Amino acid sequence: METVVSGIRSTGKLHLGNYYGALRNFVKMQNEYNCFFFIADLHSLTTHPTPQDLNTTVRQVVVEYLASGLDPEKSTIYVQSDVPEVAELYLYMNMNAYLGELERATAFKDKVRSNPDNVNAGLLTYPVLMACDILLHHGTKVPVGKDQEQHLEMTRTFGNRFNRLYEVDYFKEAFAFSYNDKLVKIPGLSGQGKMGKSNGDADCIYLSDAEATVKKKIMRAVTDSGPTSPNQSKPESIQNLFDLMKVVSSEDTLAHFESLYNTCEIRYGDFKKQLAEDMILATQEVRSRIDDINRDEEYIKKVLQRGAEKAQASASKTLREVREIIGLKKLY
Repeated sequence: METVVSGIRSTGKLHLGNYYGALRNFVKMQNEYNCFFFIADLHSLTTHPTPQDLNTTVRQVVVEYLASGLDPEKSTIYVQSDVPEVAELYLYMNMNAYLGELERATAFKDKVRSNPDNVNAGLLTYPVLMACDILLHHGTKVPVGKDQEQHLEMTRTFGNRFNRLYEVDYFKEAFAFSYNDKLVKIPGLSGQGKMGKSNGDADCIYLSDAEATVKKKIMRAVTDSGPTSPNQSKPESIQNLFDLMKVVSSEDTLAHFESLYNTCEIRYGDFKKQLAEDMILATQEVRSRIDDINRDEEYIKKVLQRGAEKAQASASKTLREVREIIGLKKLY
């Protein structure tokens, strides 16, 4: 059985983009593959979170993973730092990663431009740690978006370089994986591209948002004065709301409001009210499970303890074999 590996940074609550873009695929994958899903708290250290914030967000992501349908009996769910073998492999693989290729990484260059006062070594070697998350469990399928494909290419580079250097056929190549030709992209409420925390909380509908919060965010979404001619094209700030309706509402509901827009009869207040109602209904089950799991501290601990044990069993085997290949053998 092939192995799927995927992680999410522990930087806060999950939103609809995470849910419709990845998590629902994860739920399907766990029935067909050997899956490792982790919360990447080591990756998040590049932004220097406070200890309290880090602990809180890790727990939040675990709860929302479970509420979204990930089953600890079918997949391995763990916190990255609970498996210290990843840090050791990261050390070994850094010896075979070169400055020039790391500096050319698109994500690194973007981070340097956006936050020049925090260009730390962790950011530079981020692709190496990401590669080790995958190589540690010999992952061959990695569900990632377009923005992560370069990191995945670098994972193959590091694994193949290790194989050549030590004349072995040890690490397998990992490739991007999705059930669809196109990953679902959930737009944000601001009309500034896909939903994401970088545009602020007002741009996101979080899975844990209360019903009143969902309504408030949608009703506050920016719209224009309405169409002035039949069948005119929609500006981005309007199209994004229709795209959200396409995800959470029925086809009849979407067609109704498309018709009103095309005939210049749409009332945005009614439109956003319907979108809010459908959004609440679409996320109701997950929101309810989040509340239930949040109250069950023993269950959360049990899931993470079991996940750490399963992940370490896989990781420790890899590290024993890697040390043997490298020549790191005890002399006593």
